[in-house]
Amino acid sequence: MTAEQIPRARIRKRRLFRFVWVVPALALVVAAWLVWQHMRAIGPEIAIRFPDASGLRVGQTPVNYRGVQVGEVIGIDLTDDRRQAVVKVRLRKSAAPLATEGTQFWIVRPQIGLNQVTGLSTVLSGPEINLLPGKGETLQKEFAGLDGAPTAIGVPGLRLVLRAERPKGVRVNTPVNYRGVEVGMVHKIELAPNSASADIHILIHNRYASLVRAGSAFWNTSGIQATGGILKGIEVELESLRTLYTGAIEFATPSESAPRVKSGTVFFLHDKPKDEWLAWSAKIPLGGAQERAKAPSDAAAGGTKAPAKDKDKDKETKAAGPAN
Repeated sequence: MTAEQIPRARIRKRRLFRFVWVVPALALVVAAWLVWQHMRAIGPEIAIRFPDASGLRVGQTPVNYRGVQVGEVIGIDLTDDRRQAVVKVRLRKSAAPLATEGTQFWIVRPQIGLNQVTGLSTVLSGPEINLLPGKGETLQKEFAGLDGAPTAIGVPGLRLVLRAERPKGVRVNTPVNYRGVEVGMVHKIELAPNSASADIHILIHNRYASLVRAGSAFWNTSGIQATGGILKGIEVELESLRTLYTGAIEFATPSESAPRVKSGTVFFLHDKPKDEWLAWSAKIPLGGAQERAKAPSDAAAGGTKAPAKDKDKDKETKAAGPAN
């Protein structure tokens, strides 16, 4: 074999980049982007104590506010004394300002009662946790959950306190009536600061807030009232089947000239009304009527004023007499 016949080795330079590595590289970039997005969206972890956490599921039960999911349950455990359940929740970063002092949490479950039906949307999806933000600015990581949803959430109105020795038949959501028409409701019952009586917190809707004046009288119309004797017979008085279950509170106002009261005013809740209270017939315009009276109805014509119309209405009301 001569030197010319000896084969020569060919040297090829190895490529640093091959097309086969494109797919893994793209997958790594996408995974890193997803992790980065998750870290950006992740918020604080908080702990909520509930008396009962039945139905809650880790990784499934949402935390909602105004119908929008703002967090999720990430753990459930017991307290050291094993009397309560500690639910750990991971909030979204955008919802972090909701975890402030005074925020209230409660579990929404299906409930069917004589006067209300709530939580039907959770029949198939399971329980969920709702919240009501507090007015504090200090961030907080531990909260005490409520036994049930707070009544009159965010409802504007006149909030009063009725003090009674024993609130017989009165409970949360008991209606507050004026001349038999529901104008408010009971949203909380608790002991008075001296524990010698009970404080019934009621909410009068804004439209009817003007009906409560200084000197207004409140009485309990819950249950059945029976009067009579052996010879005269027995008369049974019942407002409605609903009041038999939920109870009811009625009130009357002596005069439209009495000054209006402010939120937090305390009244005494009587067991039964006096005859003079039932005879009161104060003519008090409702909130909507007052606004219509203030608004110029014929502003374009520039002629008739609203007070003249109110006088005509007063004349018609006097002719008709007090409502029975």
